[in-house]
Amino acid sequence: MGTVVHVLLVVVTPLLKLVVPGWDIEQRLGRFPEIVRDDRSRLIWIHAASIGEVQAARVLISALAEQQCGFSFLLTTMTRQGKEVASSQLEADVCCGLAPLDTPQAVAKALQTVRPDMYICLETELWPMMLTRTRQAGIPMLLLNGRMSERSCTQYLRIRKTMADLLSGFAGFAVIREQDGERYCSLGAAGSRIRVCGNMKYDLQVQEPERIQTKYQQILNLENEIIFICGSTRNGEEKLLLPVYKRLHNKTAAGLLWIIAPRHLERLPEVRTLLNSEGLEYDLLSSCMAQGRKKNIVLIDSMGELSELYSAGDYNFCGGSLVDKGGHNIMEPIRWQKPVYFGPFMKDFQDAVELVLSSGAGFQVKDTDELADAITAHMENPQLYQKACRSAEELARSQEGTVRRQADMVMQLMAA
Repeated sequence: MGTVVHVLLVVVTPLLKLVVPGWDIEQRLGRFPEIVRDDRSRLIWIHAASIGEVQAARVLISALAEQQCGFSFLLTTMTRQGKEVASSQLEADVCCGLAPLDTPQAVAKALQTVRPDMYICLETELWPMMLTRTRQAGIPMLLLNGRMSERSCTQYLRIRKTMADLLSGFAGFAVIREQDGERYCSLGAAGSRIRVCGNMKYDLQVQEPERIQTKYQQILNLENEIIFICGSTRNGEEKLLLPVYKRLHNKTAAGLLWIIAPRHLERLPEVRTLLNSEGLEYDLLSSCMAQGRKKNIVLIDSMGELSELYSAGDYNFCGGSLVDKGGHNIMEPIRWQKPVYFGPFMKDFQDAVELVLSSGAGFQVKDTDELADAITAHMENPQLYQKACRSAEELARSQEGTVRRQADMVMQLMAA
């Protein structure tokens, strides 16, 4: 089947390049013409799924670059959005591409072209052909920031022998929690190779925080407004959040700025239609950058802004949590020493939920009424709000070092 797919793609590639410019079908087939190997440097291939894993890759690459060991990097993602964010956020000398199809031909071509000195998987990106061919080529492999949900583990246990073979190629596993390590062990990973290191995505050191905050103050023409950010919203959440905005707006004498950042940009027309139907005027962030903000609602129409945009927020809500979408990374507002608010559906980020709730840095609500109540309570009691901000600061500091621990694993294996 893989051969048939590969042949079909080879045949239709010229047509696809005309019909869908920039689709990077050549990279999907394992061709990376932009990779120019310098035999004096060592190349590390890091594979991430999408935008969330790109954030982890970004801090890992930064930590490794600080070692000044002459490493070069290829970062591949499964999604085009992930690649675009990586290209915009990483240094220009980091090559960003789309992962090859997991077929024998595409993987073999990619390994032949890239010739990596190490291959790193982030989280649970376990592609069978890629892992098999990389192991057979004798290329050292690490799984970093590893996580394994109970559901995924149950499914993988049905093919435990296959999973044990795939996992045997990894020289080491850096997992987020003890439970993740136990689940990898149950699938056949050697316990001696597993190290609990924490989550790199939560060790996002802020570079030049004052510059970033000043940047958004200028773009958004901020004065004394209260800033309510709803980030990574999913289908249906904006409609649920409208009453919260209206209630907070009525409570705020200084004025309220509502910022909406949909998780997927293709939903922008849907959100615009909703705002228009309510008679609510808004600016797009792109127009704010060009002409300044004029309205009290801003709709984010570009990728990669949200993680830094949270720096401008007073009350930051993390979406994908009022609807059953698994939630999103609630630690991103925490790193700006701001508390985070989120809904009941957080199955993909339970480790983060435990961290923020136990520290007092986050507030989980069952619905929008509770969300409005929680934010209103903080508006009316500044001391309570400042206490939550201090808790967020302490939590952010407690996560420092997770990147260094995983970067050390890379350095040790490269030196072996």
